[in-house]
Amino acid sequence: MNQHGVRWTSEQVLSLAPDDASRKAGNKLSAAGPWSGAGCDGSGAVWGLCKGSGSRPYQTVVDTTGPAYKCSCPSRKFPCKHAIGLLLLWAADEQTVADGAVPDWAGEWLSGRRKRAADQEAGDAGAPAKSADPEAARRRAERRAGRITAGATELEQRLADLLRGGLASAEQSGYGLWEETAARMVDAQAPGLAARVRELGAIPGSGPGWPVRLLEECALIHLLDSAWLGRERLPEPLAATVRTRVGLPSAAEGDRIRDHWLILAQYDSSDGKLTTRRIWLYGRESGRTALLLSFGAAGRSPQLALPVGLMVEAELALHGGAAQLRAEVGELFTAPVPLGTPPPGGSCASAVEAYGRALRDDPWLESWPVTLSGVVPLPAGDGWQLADAGGPDGPEGTTGGDPAGGGALPVAASALSRPGLWKLVSLAGGRPVTVFGEFGHAGFVPLTAWSDDESETVPLI
Repeated sequence: MNQHGVRWTSEQVLSLAPDDASRKAGNKLSAAGPWSGAGCDGSGAVWGLCKGSGSRPYQTVVDTTGPAYKCSCPSRKFPCKHAIGLLLLWAADEQTVADGAVPDWAGEWLSGRRKRAADQEAGDAGAPAKSADPEAARRRAERRAGRITAGATELEQRLADLLRGGLASAEQSGYGLWEETAARMVDAQAPGLAARVRELGAIPGSGPGWPVRLLEECALIHLLDSAWLGRERLPEPLAATVRTRVGLPSAAEGDRIRDHWLILAQYDSSDGKLTTRRIWLYGRESGRTALLLSFGAAGRSPQLALPVGLMVEAELALHGGAAQLRAEVGELFTAPVPLGTPPPGGSCASAVEAYGRALRDDPWLESWPVTLSGVVPLPAGDGWQLADAGGPDGPEGTTGGDPAGGGALPVAASALSRPGLWKLVSLAGGRPVTVFGEFGHAGFVPLTAWSDDESETVPLI
């Protein structure tokens, strides 16, 4: 057994997979046939030898306290299909993956990994930081700020030219003009501005109503430009948010919170050059929601992965900024264990209020993490919505949720084609459920759900 004697469920193992192909390949390796020498121990280690195409089996070992993975296969995915298959076998077959002594080949990696973690912890606690030239760092920061200022000033001129010529000119000029402007923002070392400019170029071809969407995005970019140019007059939390939005890196120099963190959701997105993994956590005692971000270059999966539906005691360091959602993982004190119950939720109206409060601190915020309790997925025109049970939009005779809410949130168009929506509908079966997701101006994106008995966590993405 791993620490606390808990084996994960198959759903929790599959939530670690970097993509659908890895899930399918891992499932094929979840039977006992290709495995030999498999085992686990009370420290959180799981290991096994998997027969491959070569003469020597792949050596696969997982430290579930991380979790972290090591496999002798050439895959650049984390975890690879062999690690997923081994964990699925461990979750389902206590006889094939039984308690035992760690073999030397697995123990060498485990002891090295844990020693490095202990050394890092000791260094963070007491070792002096490496000296650097603060004056040189200050000069580099000033030069980059100057380039961003020049880029923001140029972008303001481009926006003024667009409005002076009329929005219809954006459709005639095509995408090339905005791609050129985005390249200028990259040269100015403002990748956040560059990303927003690229979105401008795609709006004129996005269908009916595009002039309104274009004007809205221009207004947000103008607001960000103005905030950067006047950042010295802003309160520090808002100034930190502006620096992050234009593309400057932020450090985890905020509060450090030790808590029992519920692992609510994990999903990847890619822009063709970089894969970004988002992991949402909720602190059982603090009531804080935190976002872990990790990145992988093209063709590589980010290494950080946590099993959805479990809970881990850990210390997180928060980044600066008005919202303070992003965090970095510090020390892990326990292996992941079942979370017990989902986070507390609210009505649809409370979700709207929460997003509104967050927009006050960060006007460029696309969405905000919320948990809805007692909601029912229902068809709405060509789409779907989540309605407060018992409210005017809920099915007759249902109970639960906030009786004073009586509202509904539209499911975002981006989520309508995903299999997760149908998993949610099936889980609910017309009854109230608890759903965690991201709500913003585009609608609600469901990420995780729990049935009315809260017995199982169901990832939806």
